[in-house]
Amino acid sequence: MLTNSFTSTAGTDPVRLLDELKRVSVELLGPIPGGLFRPLEEHLQDKLQLADSQAQRKDLVGLLSMRQRSASMQMRYRELIARNFDDFQGRPALSRSGMVLGLVGEDELGFHLAGQRLAESIARRYQAPLELLDARFEALSQAIGTPVSTNPVGAVRLAGAFVRTFNDSDMSQTLQPLLVRQYEHELSKVLGDLYGRLNSELVANGFHGGRRLESAPRPAPRPAGPVAAPATPPAAEAPARDRIAQAPSGADLFRVSAEARVQHQRLRDMLHAWRQQQHDPASAGDGTAPGAMPMQERRELCTRELNTVTSLLQRDNVKSFQAALSGRGQLNAAIRVQLLEGARSLGLDPGEIRLGEHEEDAIDMVGLMFESLLETHALVGPARGLFARLVMAYVRVAINDENLFVRPDHPARRLLDALTLSCESNDGGSPQERALLERANAAVGRVVAEYNEDLAIFELATNELQELLQQQNRRAEIVERRSAETVHGRERLLQARLQAASALAQRIAARPLTPVTAQFLEQHWQHHLVQVLLRDGQGSDRCKHVLALADDLVAVDEAAARGDGREVAERVLGLHAGLIECLSSSGLDDQVAGEWMAGMARAMAFPDVSRDVRPLPAMAQLSDDGDDTRLLSVVDGHGVLDFDPQVAQRIASLPTGSWMRLVGEEGEEGSVKIAWVSPLTSRLLLVNRRGLRKLVASPQQLAALAKAGKLVEESASLPFDEAMRQVRVKLSKAA
Repeated sequence: MLTNSFTSTAGTDPVRLLDELKRVSVELLGPIPGGLFRPLEEHLQDKLQLADSQAQRKDLVGLLSMRQRSASMQMRYRELIARNFDDFQGRPALSRSGMVLGLVGEDELGFHLAGQRLAESIARRYQAPLELLDARFEALSQAIGTPVSTNPVGAVRLAGAFVRTFNDSDMSQTLQPLLVRQYEHELSKVLGDLYGRLNSELVANGFHGGRRLESAPRPAPRPAGPVAAPATPPAAEAPARDRIAQAPSGADLFRVSAEARVQHQRLRDMLHAWRQQQHDPASAGDGTAPGAMPMQERRELCTRELNTVTSLLQRDNVKSFQAALSGRGQLNAAIRVQLLEGARSLGLDPGEIRLGEHEEDAIDMVGLMFESLLETHALVGPARGLFARLVMAYVRVAINDENLFVRPDHPARRLLDALTLSCESNDGGSPQERALLERANAAVGRVVAEYNEDLAIFELATNELQELLQQQNRRAEIVERRSAETVHGRERLLQARLQAASALAQRIAARPLTPVTAQFLEQHWQHHLVQVLLRDGQGSDRCKHVLALADDLVAVDEAAARGDGREVAERVLGLHAGLIECLSSSGLDDQVAGEWMAGMARAMAFPDVSRDVRPLPAMAQLSDDGDDTRLLSVVDGHGVLDFDPQVAQRIASLPTGSWMRLVGEEGEEGSVKIAWVSPLTSRLLLVNRRGLRKLVASPQQLAALAKAGKLVEESASLPFDEAMRQVRVKLSKAA
């Protein structure tokens, strides 16, 4: 720990101060490389248990090889951190450890680029303390009398030390990003404390780095598009700071189109109309009481005050949000109540303050978006609690950055997508599903605990969740294939039964037969024909042989009725092998089959044996898929399907992988995907996010479900987009 060993006097020795800062930095940062390997090893072991692969085993072997050299790597890293301070002081003979450009091999280029992205992430996450620290180190370098140099523990320096420590290690392309991510995670445990302590000690010893940085008002937010930098910056504007600290923030990296901005403004206009129709919900829960000021006379909360309130409430007050998301009240009203109560805890009278229009819009948009997200996706049980915990964090995001509703690649937006895909249709029924819920819970916990207006935490949480989600998606694909194989097997069996029943009807219709012949054809022969159709197919030589056997047997029975004893005996003997094969297919052994043959021979020996015309057996039906009948009864209950032929044609033309929304038997709405289309019946297999079968139905039945309001033909591919589409539909009715 950093001790207060410095004296706050004008006579502080800057060299001794720098040495002490160096000692503390090495002490706090030095152990980081040694702590990278164990978590990664556990992570790779878990992945191997879930899905063993040669690539994962190679990663584990490479990691273990590096772990054997962890002591030397840790020493090397400590030397590089110390060297940063030596470079800062201008000590000779040591090369710099920054992100130096040079010729690298193709296999090293990816690692260097990952290091640059790491530096950008560190700079964004710690932008405020880094700006102060950069200026104070600059003042310290001037006191030492050395040329201006970069912050020795700045973003580029820390990324450079990491790259140089591990650059010569044998790492695969899949292991590299895991190591970078773990390094950033380990840095996050100490950097906040380190930067705070270094800033405090520099100030305590008189190095303020220009008081303008501390007293000047906070600059206005940057525009959404990237800011063009001058081609050649003046020398006076090149301070000793990490260049990456001047890079555009996360909101600046993507230029939002003018069309998207216009659409968002239209959305806000509709939101205002909707809010007016809600009988001024801004006054709900605002502490209005006798003697309270009229709303228009109240003071508007400033952004700083609102940020303070939301940061205090970010980890609490989940119950009221969860109740609203469960249908007990409106979420936007619950948010306002909590904000005003939070303001009261800061000594502000809710009867004297109000929210600005921008804040009102952000609260309503977040409330509507979360409500729509849970209405349009099968999120039940613990999943609702996870989303309730995130509400206040997303209110903070929406207030400070409306790009949440404009940019499709916004980090907070991507987290909601990943979280919804992880939780939808996930009841924790299997170990894999429980693991996914646990990972989702950890991602939510990280955001709630660490978000402080830095969107990098959303990126980190999303990446950690996406990795396991991709594994689950691969499992879902396997489940889909199994479901398709099961349905296809049922349909093939049904088709074979229908073909066998049709063949039987052709041979016994209106023909008087002895009971033994009719029973044989209906039971043993028909069953045998079904097996042959499944194994060899219609039109095969074996199928033709079985059909000919039935024709010959009927002809023998008719000959026996005419009294042609000699012909009957010869023909029965000729059919012996085929008859025994049919009986064996039904599970009869040779002895039973022989007894049955003897009974047939006795029946054929007497022309006057009673013969009857048998009624045709019932045909097999497609409704053997009994688990679908309850939902399909919505459309089949009236005997005739009521559907739009154009909708049915459109559904029939949808490719596999297309998503739709289905309202289940109990009224829950969820995403379903066309996983398979039957080549026999053209029915569509619909599965949920976990790959589990939800429905098998024809395009006509699905079109009838769509007309009944139980199916939405088209659905946005990502949950956030679908939720916002529903919000626009709701607001357009008010507009």
